[in-house]
Amino acid sequence: MTIAHWLVFCGVSLLMCFTPGPAVLLAISNSVDVGARRTALSSLGSSVGIFVVSGLAMIGMGTILAMSAHAFLAMKVAGAMYLIWLGVKRWRSKDGLLGSDAGLAPTQRRERRNWQLVAQGMGVSLTNPKAILFFSALFPQFVVPGEPLLTQYLVLTTTFAVCALISHACYVLLISLIKGHLVAHAKLFNRIVGGTFIALGVGLLRTRHKLG
Repeated sequence: MTIAHWLVFCGVSLLMCFTPGPAVLLAISNSVDVGARRTALSSLGSSVGIFVVSGLAMIGMGTILAMSAHAFLAMKVAGAMYLIWLGVKRWRSKDGLLGSDAGLAPTQRRERRNWQLVAQGMGVSLTNPKAILFFSALFPQFVVPGEPLLTQYLVLTTTFAVCALISHACYVLLISLIKGHLVAHAKLFNRIVGGTFIALGVGLLRTRHKLG
């Protein structure tokens, strides 16, 4: 893969990663819940999920999902239910914005363990069948025939994962700059984030089993 080839892939990856989706929304949600530093754990989990999803795409899972209505339906429902569950949980939250340290005991600020944040990030990546189909459509455009497939998989996936982390960091930084306003309107923020998660889940349920 040439440098020019890789730079084009970087551009496509950054564009996709900065487009708000479940992983970005989770980073925003967690940044006000547990703070910017611990949000990195859920973003790390999301990146691990990216490696798994892209690996499944490379071995042909994307083709299976595109051709099998039953396989796609099962994964789609699982992913949609997970997003809806996250949305309902956020919508019904009565704790305000836990990322605000004011008035909160240390035990409250560390309510979620580190492994739970990592698992949450992985869950968002792994339960999205559209991600597998996306990688299945994207990677062939940049894989060079005749060169080692594993090396290309590692380069492409690492690049995409880093772009995802960059996008999460930018969104988290933005949220940290306006957190004062969010704290003042905690209920509204919870409703907006929760509603968006639910909308993403419902939208996933309405996705056809073949994505063209």
